[in-house]
Amino acid sequence: MKIYADNAATTKMSKRAVEAMMPYLEEIYGNPSSLYSEGQKAKEAIESARETVARCINAASALEIYFTSGGSEADNQAIISAAEIGKKAGKMHIVSDQIEHHAVLHTLKKLEKEGFEVTYLPVSESGIIDTDELEKSLRDDTCLVTVMYANNEIGTIQPIRKIGEICRKRGIIFHTDAVQAVGHIPVDVEKDNVDMLSASAHKFHGPKGVGFLYVKKGIRLSNLIEGGAQERGRRGGTENVPGIMSMAEALVEEVDSMEANAEKLIYLRDKLIKGLSEIPHSALNGDAVLRLPGNVNFCFEGIEGESLLLLLDDKGISGSSGSACTSGSLDPSHVLLAIGRVHDVAHGSLRLTLGDDATEEEVGYMIKSVKEVVEYLRNFSPVWRDLCAGKSKFIL
Repeated sequence: MKIYADNAATTKMSKRAVEAMMPYLEEIYGNPSSLYSEGQKAKEAIESARETVARCINAASALEIYFTSGGSEADNQAIISAAEIGKKAGKMHIVSDQIEHHAVLHTLKKLEKEGFEVTYLPVSESGIIDTDELEKSLRDDTCLVTVMYANNEIGTIQPIRKIGEICRKRGIIFHTDAVQAVGHIPVDVEKDNVDMLSASAHKFHGPKGVGFLYVKKGIRLSNLIEGGAQERGRRGGTENVPGIMSMAEALVEEVDSMEANAEKLIYLRDKLIKGLSEIPHSALNGDAVLRLPGNVNFCFEGIEGESLLLLLDDKGISGSSGSACTSGSLDPSHVLLAIGRVHDVAHGSLRLTLGDDATEEEVGYMIKSVKEVVEYLRNFSPVWRDLCAGKSKFIL
C-alpha cells in the first residue's frame, strides 16, 4: 500500500486545478501587461481570480489581494512593510511567538539586526498563545503583531480572532501566516480582524510557486521585487497567469467542500491519534481539539525520527518529522522545544498529515506500521535499553 501522509508539506494538485491552468498555457498565453487583445484577456483572467480569492477569505475588495510566489514571499513582504511603516512613525517593536515558520522568524531576525526589538511570546504545552500575555507585551512603540493562524508542525490553531481584536483596539497592524489554514478551516479576514494574511496554493491542492498576500485597504506595501508596474506597482515581474488561475480554482474547490472534508478528516485524525497513543511512552504534540483536521504529530521516546521515516517509507508511507523547510537540519524542531519537549524526545517525532482522499483502511495500515517500526527501532536502541533497565528515567 502506498500512502502519502505529508500534506502539510505539499498537496497533490486537484484535477480541477490542473484543468484550470491549461487554457493559460496553450491559448491565453499573452503577457497581461500588453495592450493587444491576447494580453488583455490574460489580464482580465487575473482580475477575475483576484475577485475569487477575495471572496474565499471575505476580503472587502479584490484590490486587497496581491499575488506572490508563495507563502514565504508573502510573509516577508507583509512583515517588512509593517516594519517600515512603524519605523517612519518611530515605532520599532514587534510581537511574535516562538513557534512561527522560519519564513517569519528569519525575517524578524533580519529586522533585529536593523535595530528593531522583537518579543517572542512563549506558548503553552499544547502550543497556544496566552492572549492576556500578548496584550501585556504590547507597547506604545509596537508596530506589528505577527502570529500564524495554525502551526505547520503540530497543527495547533491560535485564537486569531481574539488577537486581531486586541490589535485592532490598539491600532497595531496584525499579520497572520495562514499558509496551513486557508482552504482547510474557515478564514474570514473581516471577522478575524486581520490586516495582512499570507497563503500558498500548494497547501490546498493548487500548484507550487504561487500564493497571495491579503493587505487591508490603507496599508501601504513595500516592494521586495522591483522592475515593473505589476500588482499595482508592488511586485515587479510578469504574472504567473496559469498558476494564479489554478490557485483560484483550487481554493474555490476546497472552500466549497471544506465542511464535509473537515468532518471526515477529524474522524480519521482522531482514529489515528487513538491508535498511536497505544504505543507505550508516546505523546501527542499540539492541542487535541484546537488543531487542523488532518494533522497528527507524535513523539516516541527512545528512537530517532529519521530512522522512523525511512522505515515507514519502506512500508509505503510518506510522512515527516516536522517542517519541510527544515528537513535538512539535524537540530530538533524549535516548535517541539517551545512546547516543552526535551531534545532527546523531540528527535523522535513523526508528523502524519492526511489529505482529503484519506481512507479508514489507510489509517489502520499507518497505525499498524508505526507500531511495528517503533518496536523494531527500540529493540536496537541503546537509549531504550537504558530506559528499560532503569539506568535512565522515562520522560513520556
